[in-house]
Amino acid sequence: MNKMVDSNDKQSIVNCQLSINIIPAIDLIDGKCVRLTKGDYSQKKQYDASPLDMALRYQDIGIRRLHLVDLDGAKSSSPRNLHVLEEIATRTSLDIEWGGGIKSDEALRDAFNAGAHHLIIGSVAVSRPELFARWLEQYGGDRLILGADVNDGRVAINGWMDQSEQTIESLIDRFTPHGLREVICTDIAKDGMLQGPSFDLYARLQAAYPELDIIVSGGISAMDDIYRLNEMHLRHVIVGKAIYEGRISLEEIRRC
Repeated sequence: MNKMVDSNDKQSIVNCQLSINIIPAIDLIDGKCVRLTKGDYSQKKQYDASPLDMALRYQDIGIRRLHLVDLDGAKSSSPRNLHVLEEIATRTSLDIEWGGGIKSDEALRDAFNAGAHHLIIGSVAVSRPELFARWLEQYGGDRLILGADVNDGRVAINGWMDQSEQTIESLIDRFTPHGLREVICTDIAKDGMLQGPSFDLYARLQAAYPELDIIVSGGISAMDDIYRLNEMHLRHVIVGKAIYEGRISLEEIRRC
């Protein structure tokens, strides 16, 4: 079991100012902090820090928004780790975006009631687009986020186990008339690899949809990646494994 490292042995860190919003990620299996590689559940690393402990650390350094993903729920028909969501929502003031298992009206209500501020909808957007369109109109684009996980140009669903024929552009075009405002796009080939994100993909999407917030997810390896995304005028970036593996320290995030 790997221990989360907050690298204090890095060279001196200069103060910086970023317009891009850094959103730390916590992925959950059996209530524990884990990270996958390329979305493969068999390539799982579990970390010592508890989800609540990590959330409190992020809050202490000034983070405002947290990306919380129920990987158990993503493979099933409903969320499986709502107790973790409720604990973090009760013990912190973080703005929590929750994903995994939101496939019914009941699951959606349960996640909101447990303390989620935003819900990430992926599989339903592909398999039941009329339902997601209704949810967008009912709850608004400021509370529901389209989650589009891309593999070889196609959107994957059900915890990345199944690949659809949809492209991310076709999904976005389907839901913008219904009030869509935010899209989390994950390049599965980059996720957990610590080799840098798909810069061209995100630049292309943000240019094509300037009215939307395209949220970068997958592949962040160091602060240099975030600086480059900031220079490209991307607005939000999710960072997970790079923090747990000590590639990006909490102090670096605090200073930026």
